[in-house]
Amino acid sequence: MSSIKEANYKNYIKIARFDHWIKQLFILPGFFLAYILVGTTETTLNIAITVFLGLLATSAAASANYCINEWLDAGFDKYHPVKKNRPFVTGKLKPAIVIAEYSFFSIISLCIAYFISPEVLLSIGVFLLMGILYNVRPVRTKDLPYIDILSESLNNAIRLIIGWFCITVIVLPPVSIVFGYWMGGAFLMAAKRFAEYRMIGDPEQAKLYRKSFGRYSELSLLLSTVFYGFLSIFFCGIYLIKHRIELLLFIPFLCGLFCYYLGICFKTDSAAQKPEKLYREKGLLLYTAFLFVLFIALHFINIPMLESLLDVNLIRWEK
Repeated sequence: MSSIKEANYKNYIKIARFDHWIKQLFILPGFFLAYILVGTTETTLNIAITVFLGLLATSAAASANYCINEWLDAGFDKYHPVKKNRPFVTGKLKPAIVIAEYSFFSIISLCIAYFISPEVLLSIGVFLLMGILYNVRPVRTKDLPYIDILSESLNNAIRLIIGWFCITVIVLPPVSIVFGYWMGGAFLMAAKRFAEYRMIGDPEQAKLYRKSFGRYSELSLLLSTVFYGFLSIFFCGIYLIKHRIELLLFIPFLCGLFCYYLGICFKTDSAAQKPEKLYREKGLLLYTAFLFVLFIALHFINIPMLESLLDVNLIRWEK
């Protein structure tokens, strides 16, 4: 009897998906951007504490969203080759306890956000609201083709904003980078859908697992992935050129990152299906680290000759 209770206890912990908390590191670019563009008068210790609390609040909100996701997706996950073994699908969890677990994580996330700033509190509230819109009928955006990707990836932009508000609430983040981050999240989500669709291999089976798959095809998912990638680079490019011309050199390498990630989608049992497992892709991690260093360095390296690219006058050719 005790072993059964212990198994159930572990299942309730499992649906919070603590291993997915790694995704909340997506708030860090918002922190770095705010620090570089606006700066802060806070001490290093205060900044570290605020960013840690921001990560914790976002992670708790994500776990709340995961709880209702597990509960409301059980009827569909049974058609997935791997997810069919989830605790809710096998009937090992009680909805009432899951609702209590959802409430617990939601309250924790909102309380932590309250002590950071009203702006972070509002952002966490929107993050939780997106989880409801994505999972709960009658809206349930995850059943709507293309809307499913755009609504879920909006959380990426919210994470960026949370990171930004952890440093400053006086200035809003640049709209271009917010949209670029959103479309970057859409690229990752579409790539995940594409990898899932290929893995299932049967359109009818895929439709039973995810309703939106009934309106997708492997080709349309691939094309949408590329489209979102283009949009992300476009919006990021606006920010990069507008705020510092040297960052123009960053764009080709950013394109390389999108191509690298798209290639991962074609692997068998692709890590793109489970972004929390991307730490296994050592090449991707090394390339991302290189991009981070390059991005920071280009904020301090001046290349005057690049200013000529902003000259609106035509170059005269003297014979």
